[in-house]
Amino acid sequence: MSLSSLPLSYCCNVHPSGDVHQLLQILTDKTAQVQELTGRPIAAGLWLADSVTRELIESTGKLACLKQKLADNRLPCYTLNAFPYGNFHTERVKEQVYLPDWTSADRLAYTIRCAKLLAELLPDGVEGSLSTVPLGFRELSREPDFTNRCGEQLIELARQLDALHDETGRVIRLAIEPEPLCVLETTAQAITFFEQLRDQARSVLAEELVNTHIGLCYDVCHQAVEYEDVRQSIQALAENEIRINKVHITCAIELNDPANNIDGRRFLAQFAEPRYLHQTFCRSPSSGETASLTDLTAEFADSPPQDWLEADSWRIHFHVPVHADSLGPLSTTRQSLREAMQAVRDLGYAPHLEVETYTWNVMPGETSPDVVHGLAEEMRSTYRLLEELQQ
Repeated sequence: MSLSSLPLSYCCNVHPSGDVHQLLQILTDKTAQVQELTGRPIAAGLWLADSVTRELIESTGKLACLKQKLADNRLPCYTLNAFPYGNFHTERVKEQVYLPDWTSADRLAYTIRCAKLLAELLPDGVEGSLSTVPLGFRELSREPDFTNRCGEQLIELARQLDALHDETGRVIRLAIEPEPLCVLETTAQAITFFEQLRDQARSVLAEELVNTHIGLCYDVCHQAVEYEDVRQSIQALAENEIRINKVHITCAIELNDPANNIDGRRFLAQFAEPRYLHQTFCRSPSSGETASLTDLTAEFADSPPQDWLEADSWRIHFHVPVHADSLGPLSTTRQSLREAMQAVRDLGYAPHLEVETYTWNVMPGETSPDVVHGLAEEMRSTYRLLEELQQ
């Protein structure tokens, strides 16, 4: 029973990267500096936008430059974030980040390009992982046959990944990432979908391929925002033989006692920003039931409905530094992170581990230090946590 022995990665989707030249600059100016400040080996968890994958596929010279840049900076790459397809740093991303969804041929083609590129970048003897959208955003995915169509595309991807393994010897695994208010958001929904997917795959003699190549990315803050017991969640996935191919090491915001924590609500209002979606949940102290809001607004934090004031806490999908137990009058879900990593340690295999705080550039005021120094503190803190859990 152990955690991954690979160098810890952080997800480079925190850095704007619209072309290969910009990507190469990031590795030198940001990622290599994070490694130096961390004082430990780290891996580059690359995010390659669709435009970047096309550049790299079409130019062996540019791909060779990327390989050399990673080698020069001693940055292995074993995982890609293939979730954001387009510009992840445009003025407004919000629900557009889930497009194209998994019914789209564009999503399949993009993911295959990512897999082929990762096969080129992988160190010898190491498997690769690709995190991806939770099929789609619920409000944009109302077609009655939506999950069946997603299943067909995922089965085709499994066939393509199997062929890539035959061609290159590289094993690449997809990691579907459940997220609040998406088609897959809860652990129960993920289990139900994988049952359906296996049935679909069995009918076309592809069940073994799906089991090998299709699994989950477990983003800890996503399940914490849902008020799930993350330890039980991970155990349930194991019991249903759903492989966690990648873990996003993340923390979310928690506001306790919202009725009386007026300073907390005022401070929380500063986290409402125009770029990313910040799904917000509350929990009833009497029933334990949750309610949700699609996106946090300052107006909502300042003047919430009465039932939200009666909740014992709110949790907000805003990735905050993973070393922080609190941010001013706000708490974080760091305790859930510790519990999740304990459960991951006991799985019997070692998923890839990646810190994914992509919101450094939109954090308000004093909560947003220099990105490189902030990332390095996250990496040092996470290494300490992993070492504690291994003792």
